[in-house]
Amino acid sequence: MFIVIDCGSTTTRLYFIRNDEVVIKDTIPFGVDSTVATGSNLKLKQGIADEIQRLLSSNGLKLSDIRFAIASGMITSNLGLLEVPHLVAPVRIDDLAKHSRQCRDPGILPLDLPIIFIPGIKNSVDEGGWENIRKIDLMRGEETQAVGIMTRYKPSLPCNIIELGSTTKLIHIDETGSIAGSITTLSGQVYGAILKETFLSASVKTDDSEPPFFCEKVMEEAYRCVEQSGLLRTLLFTRFIQFSLPTTAAERRFFCEAAIAADDMKLFNDAAEKGFDLSGDIIFVGKEKRCQLYEAMIRTVKGMKNTVRTISETSEIDMLAVSGAGHIAKLIAL
Repeated sequence: MFIVIDCGSTTTRLYFIRNDEVVIKDTIPFGVDSTVATGSNLKLKQGIADEIQRLLSSNGLKLSDIRFAIASGMITSNLGLLEVPHLVAPVRIDDLAKHSRQCRDPGILPLDLPIIFIPGIKNSVDEGGWENIRKIDLMRGEETQAVGIMTRYKPSLPCNIIELGSTTKLIHIDETGSIAGSITTLSGQVYGAILKETFLSASVKTDDSEPPFFCEKVMEEAYRCVEQSGLLRTLLFTRFIQFSLPTTAAERRFFCEAAIAADDMKLFNDAAEKGFDLSGDIIFVGKEKRCQLYEAMIRTVKGMKNTVRTISETSEIDMLAVSGAGHIAKLIAL
């Protein structure tokens, strides 16, 4: 049995794996944000150790039943437990295994347990200064999910994975199966901030009784507004139309979501400039409604006819990190 640790900014997920099956799953309600808040990673490392001990005890297991833990995500950053330098793309799956860091140090994780840290990946960037910043991109955790997609779904290559979470991240897998790099936007966090911190939230507030809304014309108008007036002014239209057009909150919310998706279409411009092949399969990972919006937009406004796969079930998304980490662990041959 081994443990997969998937650590993000606000949550840390633990998966106990036996014979390639998840037998215990748990979520800790904090991630590296605790390091930012306190100036120390003590809460993070002690919290992970304590939760592992609790899960062992409540399931009649001992620490000696666990062979090792393998971790990915922000846990390998300077805010996590052990900083592991990013590998420079393109990166093969066996490169991730080769450059993973292994340790058994109670100062890093206060348990008598070997732990493997999977490195993140950063784009290759030509030498230069500010003029090259659009080529820069980083990932920590998404590379492990990408390995999970390649091993579980075996997409035709080359392909592009688009993860729709707190960020939107396009990951290119080249024809050799190497992770060639990524392009990322802050769209998910911006949308969350709009709903929480701006007066636009009053214009898009819906309840569970309202049916989902989708309209291709509204989507196209949101895209046109972003192209001509920019994202920030288009977002403001969300409130203006409340007092100028006969619309429902669900319609206005869709317009707001479509505007953010429209701005994300620039990902494909940067990806093409980076040299990524955009002709292959596209795999969307995220909530079903958001994946549907993005697929409709790439087909309607970008004219893309790629084969599309959507991974939106929570259990399936969970298994991406689990499968990816498990595959990398097998390559390390512990």
